Amino acid sequence: MAKFSKKSKGEAPAVSTASLPDIIFMLLFFFMVSTTMKEVEYKVQIKIPEATEAKKIEDKSLVSYLYVGTPIKSLQSQWGTKPVIQLNDRIAQLKDIQQWVEEERSKRSESDIPKMTFSLKIDEETNMGIVTDIKQELRKAQALKINYSSRKVQNK
Repeated sequence: MAKFSKKSKGEAPAVSTASLPDIIFMLLFFFMVSTTMKEVEYKVQIKIPEATEAKKIEDKSLVSYLYVGTPIKSLQSQWGTKPVIQLNDRIAQLKDIQQWVEEERSKRSESDIPKMTFSLKIDEETNMGIVTDIKQELRKAQALKINYSSRKVQNK
């Protein structure tokens, strides 16, 4: 009969770090692909009003933002100092809102359209007249899910 001998107790082999660079590059590539940069360049100055009761938006990918405020300094010579509407990267008029809503809907899948929210980021110094007009235009475009962006009240 053959005799089997026990292995001698020795040190554990060193952990191989040969695949470590591959793992690091995979993580780097993942974050580069999945990270999004700020998509809109602000052309209006906005100081969002404070709110005591605020709720976070669940799915921000289904939100389209409409900005209202005074134009930034470099655009005041062209647009004046009264509040203007910014839709994505352009200054627009009230009549452009319905077409913008349709463009935003066309970017989404059919199942996401009912879940879309139109968020109004409005400067706290803006008169409610323009806000009411914007809401009327959104209503005409059947954009009935509207959100007002605000910031939480800071405890003093």
